[in-house]
Amino acid sequence: MSDTCDIIDRGTHLLVVNRNPARRNALSAGFYAGLRRALAQAAAQPRLGAVVLTGAEGFFCAGGDLTLLIQGQHMTEAERRDAIEDLQSLIRSVMDCPRPVIAAVEGGAAGAGFSLAMACDLIVAAEDATFTAAYVNAGLIPDGGLTGSLTAALPPALVAELCLGGQPVPAPRLQALGAINATTPPGQAQAAAEALAARLAQGPAQAQAAIKALIVGARRALMDRQLAAEVPAMARALAAPEAAEGIAGFLAKRPADFAALRRG
Repeated sequence: MSDTCDIIDRGTHLLVVNRNPARRNALSAGFYAGLRRALAQAAAQPRLGAVVLTGAEGFFCAGGDLTLLIQGQHMTEAERRDAIEDLQSLIRSVMDCPRPVIAAVEGGAAGAGFSLAMACDLIVAAEDATFTAAYVNAGLIPDGGLTGSLTAALPPALVAELCLGGQPVPAPRLQALGAINATTPPGQAQAAAEALAARLAQGPAQAQAAIKALIVGARRALMDRQLAAEVPAMARALAAPEAAEGIAGFLAKRPADFAALRRG
């Protein structure tokens, strides 16, 4: 356990809780380390049939912490790439885990939190949860393989709407399009995801691992290509004036004035 990640052994599965509620469970080094540890633990113990991933206090994950991302303005490009690769590596770890990984989404999943949910094998979300590819609002581009996972799961027009517009999409709309497995009444996503994990744990672990590997393999070329392409694109975006304005606007709770940058 760390101060930002709880790993709870339920006997049949692991419950991993991103515990950073003051920042709506924004991603942190402690959570990265905790999730990697949980994935390795699940892979090593046959009795653990699945991993359930959720966030504390009614919100899945707000994505990257913009107060930390703004530091990218002062890093070298190599340092920015290394920081971005840490998220990309975590996404690969979720995809490569031989056990099913289930996202239990309450409240919302935004930015890299959306990327993380989409990297999971199954998603259970509360009916009032929203999913937001909000990078563009901060002058940034999606990372965590989000353009790849969305393109594989959704119509191109909706991917463009999500990534170019940055507006939230409700869980029921994504379920209707097949990107989410189930919706629940608010407050019940974790319980439903854990019930699903317990059922999976009664199945044949080796066959399930082989099935997951085949499913992931079918989209792996696309995801690997997108994960690799995102690193230099995000590294450049973090250093650009648009990101400086977008992040400053977000932190000041005001609309970013990107038009002023165009006027010079």
